[in-house]
Amino acid sequence: MAPTYSPRNKAGRLAQIVTMLSVNPDGLTQAEIARRLNVHRSTITRYIPDLPGYIYIDDLDDGKWKLDQSAYEFNICLNIHEAMAIHLATRLLATRMERQNPHAASAIRKLSFALEKIAPRISNHLQKSANAIDDPARKQDPTYLHSLETLTRAWAELRKVEVSHLSENGEIHDYVFSPYFIEPYAIGQSTYVFGLREPPGVIRTFKIERLTSVELTGAKFAIPDSFDPQTLLADAWGIWFTEEDPVEVVLRFTEKVARRVKETRWHQSEEVEDQPDGSLIWKAFISEPQEMLPWIRGWGADVEVMGPEGLRKALKREVQRLAQLYKMDITKG
Repeated sequence: MAPTYSPRNKAGRLAQIVTMLSVNPDGLTQAEIARRLNVHRSTITRYIPDLPGYIYIDDLDDGKWKLDQSAYEFNICLNIHEAMAIHLATRLLATRMERQNPHAASAIRKLSFALEKIAPRISNHLQKSANAIDDPARKQDPTYLHSLETLTRAWAELRKVEVSHLSENGEIHDYVFSPYFIEPYAIGQSTYVFGLREPPGVIRTFKIERLTSVELTGAKFAIPDSFDPQTLLADAWGIWFTEEDPVEVVLRFTEKVARRVKETRWHQSEEVEDQPDGSLIWKAFISEPQEMLPWIRGWGADVEVMGPEGLRKALKREVQRLAQLYKMDITKG
């Protein structure tokens, strides 16, 4: 249906076209654009030489006009508290991601510039975060950056990709993949993508740093309405999920660290119980308890795994290995 208002000059119509394409990511034909602007198709054809660089004509898709989302710059408005939220997020990005990301640095610098007058201190620290992300000391990984860029475009345009994945045993396997969601993982300083992997035709997760190749295809996909990353990861400690029921993890923290443990809510299902001796019993239902091992190790001897038994045995094996490494004589339980 044609809009109730159509600008009369070229500049106004081009601006209107940008707006239309921004809400029609699959693109529009010249006939559709002309109809919506209530002008003759030949008028739209004359605008082709004046199209901005972020609008392109896809000859492989009925000559549709499309918005290149990797080139188009979106305008947003933030108040001071929203800017602070972005600052906190960028500090995590700057301190917990080891690879250079020029796109992240550029976005932070733009926000820094916008806040320079009204919030100079926040602006200054945003600039420092951008510099940290651009630091030459950070790992430079062109393959990772290309993979992330291609997956971002595929996710935005709902296009399948062909990926080559390096498994932990050193073998490379090829798949067709439909990206549903991209998630950072602060613990491992890495990034993961969730989606439909073919084969086997079910939802799987890739660590993007392990993708040796990612290439766009022309095949489209649809994300099922039933897919919800928050539901998928609801029982996960980080990014590991399973179709099995979550397992109850029970930990006993000593009095020395009990207060520190209670200062943070570590998992949405957690429950804590203060003990008469000052210690703390911590419980939660976790999809893959093995994913908790780095966090548990971090508490050292101030935490004891009470259950599940498999997790407790895993910690005992590590203690025995440490004793052997440091040539200590301990009683094996």
